[in-house]
Amino acid sequence: MTEMDVKQTVWVTRHGNRADFVDPEWPRTASRPYDPPLSADGVVQAKELAGRLVGEGIRHIFASPFLRTVQTAAEVAETLDLPLCVEDGLGEMLNPEWFPVRPEVMSPAQRAAAFPRVDVTYRSRVSPTYPETWDELMARSERTARLLCGQYEGALLLVAHGGSAIGVCQGLLGDPDRKVDWPLCGLTKLVREAAGWRMVFTGDTSHLSQPDAGRRLA
Repeated sequence: MTEMDVKQTVWVTRHGNRADFVDPEWPRTASRPYDPPLSADGVVQAKELAGRLVGEGIRHIFASPFLRTVQTAAEVAETLDLPLCVEDGLGEMLNPEWFPVRPEVMSPAQRAAAFPRVDVTYRSRVSPTYPETWDELMARSERTARLLCGQYEGALLLVAHGGSAIGVCQGLLGDPDRKVDWPLCGLTKLVREAAGWRMVFTGDTSHLSQPDAGRRLA
């Protein structure tokens, strides 16, 4: 198989470490308690992820609307000199056991002010519903990935959460039982060839100085 045989490449990653993973008391005083930022080591992970992706030919970056994913994607966008599109369809599972109400995230205006790389003209292709089951998460993650792959050419980077990363990969591969690893800032690479989608590797953390498997899917 040569590069000429590859029709498209999709890189899938999870955000870096979260502030509330490091400090469980963080939500008590937060204005948006269900939208934690990256922790200090999470920022380092995001920067190392960005360095790993230099030279991979990525043309488009899409991120979940949660702060930790936007922060992670923004580090990559800055390093690769690319815009960042915020896609609601990549967001984490809206599980009512995690969230008694729909979690609040930054408004588009707040996001654009905080992250200059955000493309303010982009509109999400998929809007999740609350509450949401695991099967619904898998379906909307697959739908999001297929829409983006159909509308954008070249290599894509999707910055998601554990659950939505699994949904993207299993959905594109057409295999709901395919094992997908989802460590913090780990990388999974998928390529579309004439015969369909193929996973090259999953959960690679060789670029991280402090890899961490994370504590849950979100």
